[in-house]
Amino acid sequence: MKRFAAALRFLTILPVPEAWCGDAATLSGTPVMFPLVGLLLGVAAGAAAWGLVRLMPEPVASVLLVAGLVGASGGMHLDGLSDMADGFFSSRSRQRILEIMKDSRIGAMGVIAIVLTLAMKIVCFANLPAPTFWRVAALTPIAGRCGMLLVLSLLPYARPEGGLGKPLAERRTVLQAGWAVVVLAAAAYGLLQVEGVAIAGASLAAALLLAAWSFHKIGGATGDVYGAACELTELMPVFTMITWLGLHARGAL
Repeated sequence: MKRFAAALRFLTILPVPEAWCGDAATLSGTPVMFPLVGLLLGVAAGAAAWGLVRLMPEPVASVLLVAGLVGASGGMHLDGLSDMADGFFSSRSRQRILEIMKDSRIGAMGVIAIVLTLAMKIVCFANLPAPTFWRVAALTPIAGRCGMLLVLSLLPYARPEGGLGKPLAERRTVLQAGWAVVVLAAAAYGLLQVEGVAIAGASLAAALLLAAWSFHKIGGATGDVYGAACELTELMPVFTMITWLGLHARGAL
């Protein structure tokens, strides 16, 4: 129970009392709970989306939904995405990339990454049919936290001196990756059946590609990479569903 409370406190803005979360050793065991936090957030996102799409036009509902997803984590994952973009697109050495990612200032590539990611989420949600809107919304945070766990479990921590994300990687195992796959696949199929299988596959592929790119650039991952993994795999459910619907409309499927 302490590991779940610590994961909830770490990944969200919920006011979980520190006394419920244990010590630093507990934090190192929290990653296995990330998919469960995703499930909790998924229930909240699905319920909110179900209500929003009945009260207002879908474009407005989409903006409010995406804003709520960002707010649930306090923007932490977007911050990681922007830092990773600044570092990885700098065309510098491994050490310099890590230095850029540690810098609290945001650069042009970081701004572009945030704007494009949020815009893509909003536009894709705004074009979903109402009956599908809440189902994809529910799957979005689940995909994000499972994608984060997948990257975390497969890559070593890249900063020898440590960092915010280092305790999370101390007890990583391949079994955690399997757990992430099982949770995402089950949730996706339960919510969207055949389309859900495609969404789960696309989300896992995106996480694996990000992991491969991060290993190539810096020899592992950092907390910023974990945040970027969450944001990009959160995008995949709605992006894949829009693509799927578009192919159906054109008779390609």
